[in-house]
Amino acid sequence: SCTFQQALWSTRAGNVFTTHTPVEAGFDTFPAQLIDKYFPIFHDFLSRTGLSLQQLLALGRKNADDPMEAFNMAYLAMRGCARSNGVSRLHGKVSRQLFSSLYPRWPINEVPVSHVTNGVHVPSWDSPWADQLWTDACGKQRWLGSTESLHQAIQSIDDSTLWKLRANERNALIHYARQRLAVQLGQAGATPEQVKSASQVLDPNALTLGFARRFASYKRPNLLLHDKKRLGRLLLDSNKPVQLIIAGKAHPNDTDGQSMIQQWIRFVNQPGIRGHVVFLEDYDIALAQHLVQGIDVWINTPRRPWEASGTSGMKILANGGLNLSELDGWWAEACSCDVGWSIGDGKEHDADLSWDVTEAEQLYQRLENEIIPLFYTRDTKGLPRDWLKLIRNSMMTLAPQFSSNRMVREYVEQFYFPAASDYKKRQAKHGQLARQLDDWHSALTLHWDQIHFGNIETQKTDHGWLFQIQVYLGEILPDQISVELYAEGIDGNKSLLIKCNCKEKITGAIHGYTYVTKIETTRPATDFTARIIPQHTEAQIPAEAGMINWQH
Repeated sequence: SCTFQQALWSTRAGNVFTTHTPVEAGFDTFPAQLIDKYFPIFHDFLSRTGLSLQQLLALGRKNADDPMEAFNMAYLAMRGCARSNGVSRLHGKVSRQLFSSLYPRWPINEVPVSHVTNGVHVPSWDSPWADQLWTDACGKQRWLGSTESLHQAIQSIDDSTLWKLRANERNALIHYARQRLAVQLGQAGATPEQVKSASQVLDPNALTLGFARRFASYKRPNLLLHDKKRLGRLLLDSNKPVQLIIAGKAHPNDTDGQSMIQQWIRFVNQPGIRGHVVFLEDYDIALAQHLVQGIDVWINTPRRPWEASGTSGMKILANGGLNLSELDGWWAEACSCDVGWSIGDGKEHDADLSWDVTEAEQLYQRLENEIIPLFYTRDTKGLPRDWLKLIRNSMMTLAPQFSSNRMVREYVEQFYFPAASDYKKRQAKHGQLARQLDDWHSALTLHWDQIHFGNIETQKTDHGWLFQIQVYLGEILPDQISVELYAEGIDGNKSLLIKCNCKEKITGAIHGYTYVTKIETTRPATDFTARIIPQHTEAQIPAEAGMINWQH
C-alpha cells in the first residue's frame, strides 16, 4: 500500500498534458460548491486515499488555502503531469504565461510548458492528383518514414506538372461548389432558374481565395469585409479575376458569430457580386476536403495569439495551395517570403479595433500588390513561374514539416518515450523510487524556509567573473538543492543560467556552504542573481517541485 502522495509521484511521471487553448477562459472550471454537492461520489475515493475534499480541490487551485476558488481542470493537469506542452511554438510561449501563477518567482521561460507544433495527416487531405504527384515523386510509403528525402523529390518536379495539378484541383472544387450551391438553393426554396444559375458561378481558371472555419469574433472572418467596395473591385476585375469561396458555422449561442455569417450572406447576394463569391452552408469534412484541395490562397485572420495552432492552412500544403495568414499559431513559425504571405507585425494587440483596420489594409495590399499580380504574370507558355516557385517551396519545405509524421515523431521522442521510461523506473520494486521522491519532496517542503543566502563575493577575472556564494541550508542536504546564477536575456538573446559547485563548508557554521563558479562574459556582475532550486536526478523541476529562493 502507499499514500496518495506516493501514488501521485509514482504515476505523474507517465502523464503528459497537452493544452490546446491560448486563453484562460478555455480552461474548464467548477465551483467548489458544485463539487461539494456531489461529495458522496468522491467519498469512497477520499476515504481510501486519506485525502480530505479540500486537499483534493487544492490540486486544481492557484491558492490551495482559498476555499472559494473554483476547481480548475488545467491546473489539476499541470500538477498531475510531469510534462506539458502547447501545440505551436507561440502557443507554448503563451501557455507559459498562462500557467506562470502556478510557479511563483520562476522566470516565464522556465515555466514547464514546451511545445510540439500540430501537424496534419496528409493522406486524409490530399487530392487524387496530389496523391499521384507525390507518389510518382516520392513513393507510396512517403509518409511512413523520415521525410528528409521528400525535399529533393518535390524540387525536381517541373513547372508544367505543378500547374496541371493546380488546374485539376481548382476545376474539381469549382464543380463541387456549383453542385453543393444548387442543392443549397433548392433547400432554401429558390426558383428553378436560380438553382440552374448555380452551374454558372465561379471560374475554374480564376485565382480562388477561400477560408472555412468556426465563425467567432477572435477569428475575424469578416476582416475582408472591412472595405466592401475595395473587395468588390478585386472580385470584379475582368483582366485579373478573383473569386472567393467561404464556409463555416457559428456556435448556436454565439450571436456575434451568427451576425458575421449574415454579413457575408448579404455581401454574396449583392447584384454583380453573385457568381464571384460563394458561401457554402453545412460545413463538414467532405466540404473541407474539397476546399483545401482546390483553394489557391487560404486566408486566416485570427487575433494573435488566440489561435493556438490552426491546422486548416496546413491541409492545403501538399495540394499546392498557398497561405495568407496572420502571424499566429503554426504560421508564426512557418512563414517566410518564399512560401506565402503574412499580415500583422508579429506582436499582440488584443481586441484593438484600430489594429483591425491596419491589418485589413495589409490584407488588401497583399492581394492588390503581390498575390493577384503574381498569379497572373505568365510566360509565353502561360505558366506563372514565380507563383509556381512559391508552390514548390511550400510543398517541399512545409508539407513534410507540418505533417503528422513529424508531429507524432516529436511526441514520441520528446514526451511519450521519456514519460514511459520514467514511469517504469518509479513503478519498479513496488514504487521504491516514488517513495524516495516523496520523502525528498516532503523534506524540502518542511525545511525550505530555513534556506537563506550569506555573503556573495565577486572577483574580476581576465574574461569575466568569479563568484563565491555563501548559503545556509538548515536541515536540507547540499545534494538536495542546486545553487545557480541567473541573468535575464538581453538584445533578444536567451537568459543565462550557470550552475555553481559546492566548494567547502563555512567554518563555524551549521549547514553553511560556499558555492563557486567562474563565468566568461562581458556582462557586468550585477546582471547575475544567485538562486537556489530543488535538485534530484529523477524529478522534473519545476513541474514536480516548484520551490525557489532568490538572492534578492
